[in-house]
Amino acid sequence: MTEGTGAGHRNPRASRMGMWLFLFTEMLLFGGLFLVYAVYRRGHAEAFHKASAELSLAFGAGNTVLLLTSSLTMALGVAAFERGLVSRALALISGTIGMGALFLVNKGIEWSVKFGHGLYPGSPVLEARDQGERLFFSLYFAMTGLHGLHVLVGGAVLGVVVVLVRRAGPAPARHAALVENAGLYWHLVDIVWIFLFPLFYLIT
Repeated sequence: MTEGTGAGHRNPRASRMGMWLFLFTEMLLFGGLFLVYAVYRRGHAEAFHKASAELSLAFGAGNTVLLLTSSLTMALGVAAFERGLVSRALALISGTIGMGALFLVNKGIEWSVKFGHGLYPGSPVLEARDQGERLFFSLYFAMTGLHGLHVLVGGAVLGVVVVLVRRAGPAPARHAALVENAGLYWHLVDIVWIFLFPLFYLIT
């Protein structure tokens, strides 16, 4: 088997097509949740507005900056890899991983504050509130939790990419499709948050 037919890059076109199909299923998943959110918000607009005021805009905005910046470093990393600047690409991708980790730390702190205030599904404090507020926080934890899981998976995938490219030594190009696909996944994670941030933190 020659290098050109190695398993790592047997069919880049098929790999990209498979990734786009996977991303489409992810968009369907979050799209369904956004639809549920829209239905409940329409029926409980005032309660959603009241509950949103109890979220930390500073945490939400800070995490938005982190993910937007991480999307930039990811794009620059992919571009650097395509130009053969492997060391720069790995540094940029590692920076992306770091910002993803900071995002999760911030989200964990924010969640812990909400738990400390009893604002979590099933808590006595929340059960005593309006149904709309209960629905808001149930959706908040479900949707931001699912998104956080995607950030965690994305960071792990990028970590694998960094390791594989470093091990590839003088032939990193065989992982080009992997680097590109990992970048696409990370951009999806960022795009989802761009929708989550205004839906939960900027309700007017």
